[in-house]
Amino acid sequence: MIRRALQNTFSLLNVDYVKLSPKWDYRNVISPYYRIYYIDEGSGELSDQSDFLKLEPGYLYIIPSFTLCNLCCKDHLSQYFVQFFEESIDGVSLFSQRRSISKITATPLDIDLFKRLLEINPGRGINRSDDPKVYEKNIFYKEYQELNNQQHLASYMETQGILLQLMGRFLKSQLHLGQGIQHFPIKITETIGHILVNLHQELSVTALAARVNQHPDYFSRQFKTFTGERPVNYILGKRIERAQYLLATSRLTYSEIATQIGFDSLSYFSKSFKKLTGMSPRTYKKQLYKVG
Repeated sequence: MIRRALQNTFSLLNVDYVKLSPKWDYRNVISPYYRIYYIDEGSGELSDQSDFLKLEPGYLYIIPSFTLCNLCCKDHLSQYFVQFFEESIDGVSLFSQRRSISKITATPLDIDLFKRLLEINPGRGINRSDDPKVYEKNIFYKEYQELNNQQHLASYMETQGILLQLMGRFLKSQLHLGQGIQHFPIKITETIGHILVNLHQELSVTALAARVNQHPDYFSRQFKTFTGERPVNYILGKRIERAQYLLATSRLTYSEIATQIGFDSLSYFSKSFKKLTGMSPRTYKKQLYKVG
């Protein structure tokens, strides 16, 4: 029997059904979690740095984590939405090859899945306030995680199953995979895990190659073959993703975040952050507060 273990799980943040007005108009939104929408009435707009999508009834939309995008409602819009964190055993996100917005035609089952998700997760909307200064804080992320921990095992497993089904709909579309998912060699998988656990340490290509008994040049080529990036670029990207997560979910200072993710100086951290995200850490944090 061939057994295949799932590498990715999800941690529910919010799920709700809402009716929106033109006040729902936010630019340069970027969050450390996923969003999936099902539109059942009205219209709106969703765009990122490369794509523009019309929000319209009968479609599912996904915004992967760490995807810079714009959200807009011109008149009225009603939607089911779910927000959740992705957790990966090997550190490889399902959308690591293409972090961009996507749109697929919804099915009756998709609608039933959203309704069931709401039924087994009552009170998981953004209930305190529409102001992200209130709801996008570390204390509330921890509170939602505690709700997941307290959930009955049957409901928790069903929630995982529904999120897997919704994610599977977008994976099946192949919109973000390009060449498709490859099976990583154990040495590459182990190296990725080592990188993610030790972002605060010095991570040279020479040292990483030595850990798996490979020549640095060969190791670097193999790493790029299976991740799409050279080790140095991959490490920098993961450090900046971790910084985005910490900016959204903690009260650490910029200097403390820089130290935690392996930067020797705040200026180099700020320069690298802006290079990869298009904005400074300070501007990024302000943009988080504009998400509705």
